[in-house]
Amino acid sequence: MKKIAVLTSGGDSPGMNAAIRAVVRKGIYEGLEVYGVFQGYAGLMEGNIKKLELGSVGDIIHRGGTILYSARSEEFKKDESQYKAIEQLKKLGIDGLVVIGGDGSYRGAAKLTEKGFPCVGLPGTIDNDIPGTDYTIGYDTALNTVIESIDKIRDTATSHDRTFIIEVMGRHAGDIALFSGLAVGAESILIPEKPYELIEVVEKLKKGIERGKKHSIIVLAEGVCSANELATKLKEKYQLETRISVLGHIQRGGSPTGFDRVLASRLGARAVELLTQGKGGRAVGMQKQEIVDQDIIEILKVRDSLPEDVYKLSQELSI
Repeated sequence: MKKIAVLTSGGDSPGMNAAIRAVVRKGIYEGLEVYGVFQGYAGLMEGNIKKLELGSVGDIIHRGGTILYSARSEEFKKDESQYKAIEQLKKLGIDGLVVIGGDGSYRGAAKLTEKGFPCVGLPGTIDNDIPGTDYTIGYDTALNTVIESIDKIRDTATSHDRTFIIEVMGRHAGDIALFSGLAVGAESILIPEKPYELIEVVEKLKKGIERGKKHSIIVLAEGVCSANELATKLKEKYQLETRISVLGHIQRGGSPTGFDRVLASRLGARAVELLTQGKGGRAVGMQKQEIVDQDIIEILKVRDSLPEDVYKLSQELSI
């Protein structure tokens, strides 16, 4: 293997640039030529590919987002589009591809692998919902962004004696909501993986009021419902006034934490090692602080699970 490429796909996450940097520099260290694919799988099909040098990834390790940009592509789901992408890589003599992204990105990498082109996937998503790894690139940064934001909102909640509903990202995975809610001492944490009863939320709020509590925080994952919808239900059914705050895309941005920078660097370097060993069709991750790799097709058959002990603890501490 003499030439490899790297792309980022799907939603951006803090630390993607650190992973790109690691792939490029580790690749050059190993004597490879490294190419960047711009605009994800859409750019791959169009041949938007450029050679990267050491200087191409200088001064990016601390930057959020992705210098390769990202895009979602429905077109890439078609077999003919995947073959077109492989042809674009072969035109430049590229022998392997590192894909940084979430579930959809992994599925694209698996399809290319099935068609004979070696790919290695790196988990880049703030949702922390990729099986086979304890942490995904960007999750730690997003979690800390949410915690910092809720801490600031709490100041206003206390000053005005308010109940705030904080809507965070997580359509299918509640990791951000669960861990941020536990970290800020939220009265209620609502996540997609667990059903909830509205009356239980209300009872917790009322107990707090009865013991003189000046504010309350409800952390809501977007996959459960919108903050507006929950606020309306509380008002109509129980005459409870709330204020809402939707954190939105602020959770994706910002300089990555030290943890995410190191994680991304370790995973990126391991991806290059796998390709130089002729091992495609792998997904790289971290388990118990060790860097591991598994079959990317098998990974996609597994559903990521929420840590039950953390959820149980969050319920016990929010009495």
